[in-house]
Amino acid sequence: MKNVLSDILLAVSWRELSNTYFARSSSWFYHKMDGIDGNGGHGGFTPEEAEQLKGALYDLANRIRRAADGIKAPEGTTD
Repeated sequence: MKNVLSDILLAVSWRELSNTYFARSSSWFYHKMDGIDGNGGHGGFTPEEAEQLKGALYDLANRIRRAADGIKAPEGTTD
């Protein structure tokens, strides 16, 4: 999963995403990203969790786009 998300790894608050969209701790999320299950064994995101992550990223992208669309340049400046 880290390879797929490599372009945005440093730009996203994974702690916040984990809490908001999964109601889980950031350590749980980071273990999943590293392909580790809750018991320290092998196991990343389940298919359902992967779909949930996909939806969370789409929602976050839409929220960012709405925020960007709300930015208006101040009048009377050239900068």
